[in-house]
Amino acid sequence: MTIESLGFRTDVSLLELAGSVVTDHGTHLVVRTPANPGFYWGNFLLLGAPPRPGDAARWSALFAAEFPDARHRAFGVDGVSGDAGDSAERAALGVTAEITTVLTARGLLPSTAGPHADIRALSGDDDWRQALELDYACYGLPSDDNGRRFAERRVAGYRGLCEAGHGSWIGAFVDGRLRAGAGLFATGPELARFQNVETHPDFRRRGLAAAVLRHAARHALPAAADRTLVIVADPDDDAIRLYRALGFADAERQVQLQRAG
Repeated sequence: MTIESLGFRTDVSLLELAGSVVTDHGTHLVVRTPANPGFYWGNFLLLGAPPRPGDAARWSALFAAEFPDARHRAFGVDGVSGDAGDSAERAALGVTAEITTVLTARGLLPSTAGPHADIRALSGDDDWRQALELDYACYGLPSDDNGRRFAERRVAGYRGLCEAGHGSWIGAFVDGRLRAGAGLFATGPELARFQNVETHPDFRRRGLAAAVLRHAARHALPAAADRTLVIVADPDDDAIRLYRALGFADAERQVQLQRAG
């Protein structure tokens, strides 16, 4: 299966680099992350077209056969238009549709002034411990052990990508504490994907995220200027306005169909 969507093409590439197993069945891909079974979008099916009348039973059976112990359901829909398919089939699957915007840029617009922060790549145990703390500050402390393990494994996976030379995680440190961060990773010879742009709730609207993204675009990868930068955002979130102000342009829409476990 040839993936049309830049969003899913870079998603799948990053997952493979991090150790996920991708199996191509021609009409669909199975993406499996044995190291993190609670990661919905590391354990999903990518279908070549949105659900049409009669597809729900087939899709449900495919997922159950590939992930018999999973309580969640996660279906990616390849394409660029944001077509989520037949609403009755989505209801039969018990999934909700999330349609995000994929943006691209060949470079980011410069800034005349930077924030009062140390902008640099994360390195060492303390930096990565702070990355996990920032994740908790942005999304809330998980209420159970499974949630904490998921967060720890996700951050560990990003660290592994950095230490394997696939990219860098750039942080904005204020008085020695990590207050904003994002990763940028090579996903093939022509593409690079931003991941998890985060700013501590108490340090937003200070230009930290913009500084992190600009620094990453210049320094996170060799020959970054030769790559198309890819980032994905909620079309209703404030972050998308920042990305557009930095020079990103809307390129396509990405469809994810999910039911929580």
